[in-house]
Amino acid sequence: MNNLNTNKKTEGDINSTSQRALWNASENNEQTKNLLEKDARYFLHQSMSTPCLDVLESCEGAHITNISGKKYLDFHGNNVHQIGYANPKLIENLIEQLQILPFSPRRFTNKPAIDFAEKLASLCPSDLNRVLLTPNGSSAIGIALKLARAITKKFKVVSFWDSFHGASLDAVSVGGESVFREYMGPLMPGVERIPPPVTYRGIFENNEQKCLEYLEYVFSKENDIGAFIAETIRNTDVQIPSKNFWKEARRLCSQYGVLLILDEIPIALGRTGKMFAFEHYDIEPDILCIGKGLGGGIMPQAAIITRDEYNVFGDISLGHYTHEKSPLGAVAALTTISFIEDENLLKKVNDDALFMEEALQKLKTKYAVIGDIRGRGLLWGVELVKNRITKEKAVNEAEKVMYACLKKGLSFKVSAGNVLQLSPALTITREELQTALKILDESLSELSLED
Repeated sequence: MNNLNTNKKTEGDINSTSQRALWNASENNEQTKNLLEKDARYFLHQSMSTPCLDVLESCEGAHITNISGKKYLDFHGNNVHQIGYANPKLIENLIEQLQILPFSPRRFTNKPAIDFAEKLASLCPSDLNRVLLTPNGSSAIGIALKLARAITKKFKVVSFWDSFHGASLDAVSVGGESVFREYMGPLMPGVERIPPPVTYRGIFENNEQKCLEYLEYVFSKENDIGAFIAETIRNTDVQIPSKNFWKEARRLCSQYGVLLILDEIPIALGRTGKMFAFEHYDIEPDILCIGKGLGGGIMPQAAIITRDEYNVFGDISLGHYTHEKSPLGAVAALTTISFIEDENLLKKVNDDALFMEEALQKLKTKYAVIGDIRGRGLLWGVELVKNRITKEKAVNEAEKVMYACLKKGLSFKVSAGNVLQLSPALTITREELQTALKILDESLSELSLED
């Protein structure tokens, strides 16, 4: 068994080392200081979010800009920036819709929402034709869980440790990180968690096979399991299962009458080089959850897509959200999808992936602190270790690199304590990619000099 991962915060970063205090002390803009103090004063503090690092004024393309005029290449973006920040076509279409129909009350529908649902159905295989819309990903997860119970008449759910499916009580109930569940008391019952498929520093030898054995064992022992919920590719620290894993997991779900819910909220819409990540694995989910980038980085928009045969619950409410059929959300999503298609972004992302892999592998060869490089499309993880043999996590080192990069104008997320997660706008130019990798190289070099 390899070194166990005891980190509680797979999903996010900052506030865990002395690097944050050094960053705060380096700020010399009085307006920024004052605004950060007000931000800290009036917003509830929470792990992985506040207090904040800087104050933004604008954003465009692959960049965010603070009130001092400093630009950051944003390789974080909360996974909403597939088509780039402040996409001109999206803004144009939203302004046009704002002037016509900004809101559609319940009991009525509207053409943008209908066109949006039709488009989603056209993108999915076989009978994945039924859609429910919602403003955010956590709500989409909630709808999926309710639908699975209604379909199977079974209330239990299997999920992975270290998974993240949202921050509402139902979503954290099926999530795999304790930082979201502490002090929350009784949560949704019937959740069985199993070890996730991790290809580097997994807790077992032959980790994927062991995970499949766990999955089948739980399915065989618990007759009231209705759903298996998982991220097709774990976004936060970029864990990429093999095709064999997902083919076998899909087979087991079918064998035991368990619905497969795939959470692609952060990774759909071209992030991995496909419109949907499950397309890499030649499988189909029974329920697909998407969101984040669906609103083009402007509107909050999410959705679930499921099979025609499950459209038999007109007597219960699965979503019933105020902004369910939002004309603005629908226009944002339609524009986002059209932009991805019209600009041939999937081909661009796959070309960029080859460039990223080659460049990052060179850094791995150059710096002993890099234990693993993994990625697909424009989603990459650089895992830092104390020693490649022991694979001990390099948490302090990861945050030193992150803050060094921030100073030079590159922002990204540190996940699981020691993984630099790189996910830029899909519209990023090759020159901007080169600039970002140069900053990362320089920051790793500074770390090596310290050692």
